[in-house]
Amino acid sequence: MLIMSPLIAIMLFASTAVVAAEYPAPTERDFVLRNFRFTSGEVLPQLRIHCRTLGEPRRDAAGIVRNAVLILHGTTGSGAQFIRPEFAGELFGPGQLLDATRYFLILPDGIGHGKSSKPSDALHARFPRYGYLDMIEAQRRLLLEGLQVNHLRLLMGTSMGGMHTWLWGELHPDFMDALMPLASLPTQIAGRNRAWRRVVIDAIRNDPNWRGGDYAVQPPSLDVAAEIIWLMSSNPVLRQAQAPTLSAEDATLDSYVAEFRKTDDANDVLYALEASRDYDPGPALDSIRAPLVAVNSADDLVNPPELGILEREVTRVRGARAVVVPFSPQTHGHGSHTIATLWKSDLAQLLQESAAAGAAKP
Repeated sequence: MLIMSPLIAIMLFASTAVVAAEYPAPTERDFVLRNFRFTSGEVLPQLRIHCRTLGEPRRDAAGIVRNAVLILHGTTGSGAQFIRPEFAGELFGPGQLLDATRYFLILPDGIGHGKSSKPSDALHARFPRYGYLDMIEAQRRLLLEGLQVNHLRLLMGTSMGGMHTWLWGELHPDFMDALMPLASLPTQIAGRNRAWRRVVIDAIRNDPNWRGGDYAVQPPSLDVAAEIIWLMSSNPVLRQAQAPTLSAEDATLDSYVAEFRKTDDANDVLYALEASRDYDPGPALDSIRAPLVAVNSADDLVNPPELGILEREVTRVRGARAVVVPFSPQTHGHGSHTIATLWKSDLAQLLQESAAAGAAKP
């Protein structure tokens, strides 16, 4: 069931000064999955998945969609985060790499995010305990049942969406022609990446004002979540430039927290961070068959290059390659994943390299 609904953007992210190309306004839809069973065994009678699309699907003589591109967002974000100059303005316009007059672009809101079903709708902490595998299954059903898309020219994602991209390649290796995970590592969440998540999770769950998820007003622990996300999402050089004195930093952080509280909810943030518990692509990396280019940035505090994990693990995927964008005045730490000028040449190469392989698929 597809229902039209309004567009909102909820992702907080530092933008860059770029000139936006003209591209069509996205069309918005809701797809309702009936009696959706989660990996936890819980069942939701109606699971709503919201999505934005640009362009139209094109099928070959056999009825296979050949121009669909699925783009997946990060934790606490939504598909709206891509409708901005530094991403859509660089990719979706006429003659650009993902020209919306040539491609059918699909930007869903994951379970628990954006305008898809989430804890803050009504169920609060009684909402099913979803994980990444549940989110991917809902995306798959959105494509097949909601949009009648049976094949992807490209699947790409940022941060959490990048992690989903690795799993998609393993779970459904013939569904796509190419894969591009950004700002992610193909390994279980651990080390500092797990630690900052635990800080937020524990702050919310141990907050007496959380009240088991049934709070009347947002608990103070939501402020902790905002502060940690602000800390991890950019690089130290930019943060120092933005707030070069103690008073400037306090004012900057206070402003960020105040804006975060206007759009985010403690239960939604808690569930979104806990959802990564079932992410573990490592054991099945060699099952990925589609051409893959993984892109990280050298100043990413969430996925620091000094770990060497990306470079080591990508060798297990046949024909795949890893790109680490060097630190520069144009990079924004973890947030570099949405600044297309930093990596669109790698996307161009991936599309070119995968074109022949995709044409040969039945």
